[in-house]
Amino acid sequence: MSWKDEVAGIEARRRRALEMGGAEAVAKQHAKGRLTIRERIARLADPDSFEEQGPIAGHSETDAQGRLKDFIPANYVLGVARIAGRPCVLGGEDFTQRGGSPSPAGLRKSVFAESLALTYRLPLVRLLEGGGGSITGSGGKNAKRPPSGESVNAPPRFRSIMQLMGVAPVVSAALGAVAGFPAARLVASHFSVMTRRSAQIIIGGPALVERATGELKSKDELGGAAVHARSGVVDNIAEDEDDALDQLRRFLSYMPGNVFELPPLQPCDDPEERRAEELLEIIPRDRRKIYDSRKLVRHVLDQGSLFELGRSFGRSQVTMLARLGGRPVGVWANDPRFYAGSMTADAALKVRRFVDLCDTFHLPLVCFVDEPGFMIGSRAERSGTIRHGAAAIFAVQQAEVPVASVIVRRAYGVAAAAHFGPEGYVLAWPSAESGALPLEGGVAVAYRRELEAAEDPARLRDELETQLAARRSPYARAESFGVHDLIDPRDTRQMLARWLRLEATRLQEQTGPRRYTMRP
Repeated sequence: MSWKDEVAGIEARRRRALEMGGAEAVAKQHAKGRLTIRERIARLADPDSFEEQGPIAGHSETDAQGRLKDFIPANYVLGVARIAGRPCVLGGEDFTQRGGSPSPAGLRKSVFAESLALTYRLPLVRLLEGGGGSITGSGGKNAKRPPSGESVNAPPRFRSIMQLMGVAPVVSAALGAVAGFPAARLVASHFSVMTRRSAQIIIGGPALVERATGELKSKDELGGAAVHARSGVVDNIAEDEDDALDQLRRFLSYMPGNVFELPPLQPCDDPEERRAEELLEIIPRDRRKIYDSRKLVRHVLDQGSLFELGRSFGRSQVTMLARLGGRPVGVWANDPRFYAGSMTADAALKVRRFVDLCDTFHLPLVCFVDEPGFMIGSRAERSGTIRHGAAAIFAVQQAEVPVASVIVRRAYGVAAAAHFGPEGYVLAWPSAESGALPLEGGVAVAYRRELEAAEDPARLRDELETQLAARRSPYARAESFGVHDLIDPRDTRQMLARWLRLEATRLQEQTGPRRYTMRP
């Protein structure tokens, strides 16, 4: 007697699992312009590389003879696959069943995702679309058996999530409505992205919000892309699902597989000796004029290698992943088009998180400094700018990763301290200036009485600022060895490339986990 019948039962369950919520539910998902979880995995993973975990997890019904009558698969799909040749753990809710709200087996698989990635030190990719638990429990209101209880003594779910963030890259995409626990999972990532038109990220849905607060808001009004591009809940916005998956793929390309490795070195055909003539004129001599900091950075880093994070949040600070001579680096620059580049509370939060990311995964940090100081005024005080700014400074001072700073214009006040590492390499351009206060603020303070007594205070202020600016020498800082070198801006790429090669040995010695895990 063989086990043929039981093997047939295995195959029947596997076939049924591939159908997810059934043809009608899949058609509804497609009608909304969204892919199924299995289609998303197939588009992201290398062809034929997905090895599913728990393929027949779910709930079956059998007849008196033990023959399969019905099988409801777990509504979380999980497995190991390769992305650009590198192994990763992939998982996500099946929205064609229960709207992604977890079934008992689906919940266990989702919790296992972090444990699996932690055990094998693999990057984790979450493709999210679903809600948290329902009021009727994980069994659901139409379940054929009572909901299963959850022990208060169970291991805390966020422990493995937190631990993994200190070991391997975690990336998440919101590809539909994401609420409750899945929303918390999404922000507990090193990189997160949401689709512009099809995704929402919410703590509670419209019905719950109306009941609790009286607000009448749609899901988009509560947590659509227009909200979260500015809230900082996600790093980036994607135009569609393919764009979101491509951004996940790009982010991972800068990351090591885990903290015990260095970020991957890629071939580079952009010469280290390239000198962009535009850098000689990119900083205006008129101190009141602005410039394009992203254009500046493009002239220095490897061509085509920039990947910006959080463009619409904390807009006075620009944070990017990039490559220099094929080596991944973190890039941080001020954007003078927003608050003159000053550090706001939101910008400080963005910087702190970015520095933690670079330090966790051993990406050297390159800063292009044009910092006029912390944002001032009543709004800045109410938002706790100084506290958040101090946290950003601490993040840099605690970082073990090498930091290079290029003073391209201003480095003023307490906020300037955030741009320089404890053992940092510092270069300056001829346009660099620094001090306790920007020239404009210093004139307003030092000459307050003269300005108040002047017939034309604005004219006197302009004259004083012009006189004081003319007395400043670009050479004094380098002559006193206040910086490592004063350089021709066109030589910036070559100087940073030399520094990065010098740091290569020290980076190798710094692999392994940090004293902390990156915080969301």
